[in-house]
Amino acid sequence: MTDQTTTTSQLIREKADVLAEAVVQRMYAAQPEIWERYGEVGRAHSLQDAKYHLAYLAEALAAGDPGLFMDYAAWVKVLFTGLKLPDRAMVDTLQTTIGVLRDHLPPEHADAASEYIDRVLRGWQEAPTTVASFIDESATLGGLARRYLDALLAGDRRTASQLILDAVDAGVSVRDIYLHVFQPAQYEIGRLWQTNQVSVAQEHFCSAATQMIMSQLYPHIFATEKIGRRLVATCVGGELHEIGVRMVADFFEMEGWDSYYLGANTPVESVLRMLKERQAHAVAISATMTFHLPRVTALVQAVRESEVGGQVKILVGGYPFRVAPGLWREVGADGSALDALSAVRLANDLVAAG
Repeated sequence: MTDQTTTTSQLIREKADVLAEAVVQRMYAAQPEIWERYGEVGRAHSLQDAKYHLAYLAEALAAGDPGLFMDYAAWVKVLFTGLKLPDRAMVDTLQTTIGVLRDHLPPEHADAASEYIDRVLRGWQEAPTTVASFIDESATLGGLARRYLDALLAGDRRTASQLILDAVDAGVSVRDIYLHVFQPAQYEIGRLWQTNQVSVAQEHFCSAATQMIMSQLYPHIFATEKIGRRLVATCVGGELHEIGVRMVADFFEMEGWDSYYLGANTPVESVLRMLKERQAHAVAISATMTFHLPRVTALVQAVRESEVGGQVKILVGGYPFRVAPGLWREVGADGSALDALSAVRLANDLVAAG
């Protein structure tokens, strides 16, 4: 991250609505035969897409990491392929965006943003149009993960639940259920939505069912002997993807911590109050959408500046932190981990180090 990319990011955020509108207007004017057939609904979607592109571009610039935007663009390519949008839809949009940025930003900032876009365009042809399944039936509990997800996709929550309970009764650890069944199943549901194979409603049903089934395992989870350490786990304000951080909180319970899971879209003041009331040793902050990174930074700063800031270790996680492994430093945290088990180990090390 440099002062220039930080300022460029701020300018794009401030002008996002104007920039997005200009992008869509130019695209429709240049290729009316392609875009106008989608009608007003299509235009609204195009405008929203343009805003998303700009939001992800701004956050990549803020982090000084082109990889964040490149990963997002690769995700969009798979999404647009599943939606059967024109092959050049994203390319045309990004090329148009470069022109709009040059018209609306000072040259040095337009150049900085355009370089990030150019990296995407240079590698566009090599970017895949599909994503491999996250469920490997030859992997640990892969067969169970497949049967579990198939039951959920069929709307059969009872069978899905029984599969998990039977596995635990047969001696499979709850840790392994979380790592090798729930986690890949959730990733796979996201992939199926991305490739237009399931609806938003199906995705939400599967996630809600998994959270219900997770709660059935709590007698096993809470039976662990406690070690006197406490975690507060939360999503940032505006973030609705909560199942990942809930899994993290449950893993801390299984490792002897007392965890306080606050869920999605938690106000900063509520997080700070809980940290103080519970005398927490650590806080786990989650964000799935890259454009929520400013809220992660703000929450981390609020914790640091609070009266308990000197005692609480701050862990961050979620999709953007998997894409950019060093991003946790940019938001001011103490560390990040790729999965729930690694998060517990990291927290234990941080607390032990003082």
